[in-house]
Amino acid sequence: MNDILLMAAFAFLGAAVAGLLGAVALRLLRNRSLVVSVSVVAATAVTAMLLGTLAVAREMFLSGHDLTVVSIVCLMAAVVALATAVLLGRWVVARSNALAAATRSFGHAFDTGGSFAPPAGGATAELAALSRELAATAERLAQSRQRERALDASRRELVAWISHDLRTPLAGLRAMAEALEDGMAADPGRYHRQIRAETERLDAMVGDLFELSRIHAGALALAPTRMSVYDLVGDALAGADPLARERGVRLVGEPPEPEPAAAVPVEVDGKEMTRVLGNLLVNAIRRTPADGTVAVTVTVREREGAAVVVSVTDQCGGIPEEDLARVFDTGWRGNHARTPVPPAGAGLGLAIVRGIVEAHRGRAEVRNVPGGCRFEVTLPAATG
Repeated sequence: MNDILLMAAFAFLGAAVAGLLGAVALRLLRNRSLVVSVSVVAATAVTAMLLGTLAVAREMFLSGHDLTVVSIVCLMAAVVALATAVLLGRWVVARSNALAAATRSFGHAFDTGGSFAPPAGGATAELAALSRELAATAERLAQSRQRERALDASRRELVAWISHDLRTPLAGLRAMAEALEDGMAADPGRYHRQIRAETERLDAMVGDLFELSRIHAGALALAPTRMSVYDLVGDALAGADPLARERGVRLVGEPPEPEPAAAVPVEVDGKEMTRVLGNLLVNAIRRTPADGTVAVTVTVREREGAAVVVSVTDQCGGIPEEDLARVFDTGWRGNHARTPVPPAGAGLGLAIVRGIVEAHRGRAEVRNVPGGCRFEVTLPAATG
């Protein structure tokens, strides 16, 4: 037993010397090709075996012939190991170069809409995983580029619409002011009321622009409090009721008594979320014909964590399928007319809805239903 331990110790010492030399060589050659590193590893393994064998052979007092045989065996193993290491290293380097070329080609073609094409042929598991990650990153970059282009187009469209929508009331205000100043107004009181209405409209438009700029800049400061979703719905219905009466639209809301959804409170900024529901209700009322109905419902979804969903359903006749994806874009107003029917806004209301809802870690969606469309605001239920 002692002899075995002694041989193991000598073999370990010999192999340790080879391992130390290999580690020093790897450190000195760490910036060289992978072929060199793999060759050093193979040479270190064979050298460790050789030195360990020689150390043990010395203690075992092998004959010169036996020692020569052992040395030749180790030498042949070294040749085969080095050849295998070189072949493996060259193959891995070739695959790495192909992947680098594909990445470089994608970088040059990205601005012109090109996509990442992984190199054909086999690869190591690590290189294959890297290739998949590059492909996924390229896909995300392409989606980001599309969103950026859509946002840029939306901003240009918004600037054009805002310029037109501001110029029209300002021209009217100037004409009415000049008529009052020259004493040409037959009914000054009506002119004063009209000036005030146009001023309020401009003020609302500027307020929407300011709110949207805060959302895009990430400067929307929320003050969340725990409350029942029915309180939010009740406040929004009360605020939209005068407009609904004026236009002959029926508002149908959730009953005030406690329901299962009332037992799942939400933690939101009451002022901002009331604005969200108010924007949805005003939009639905304006799009619904007289004698139509706008319904507000509250449901609870348990899948993917408890969530409260507030739905606003109108009878607008539906939204064209090609426009559904643009409903929450900045400046979208549901038609291509540059002058919306008063008192339509600048197409900022739904963009503000999405920004506020996403700031609450929720989501805003829309889909067509028979006779109209349904806007859904999904909010995470309060925990604790």
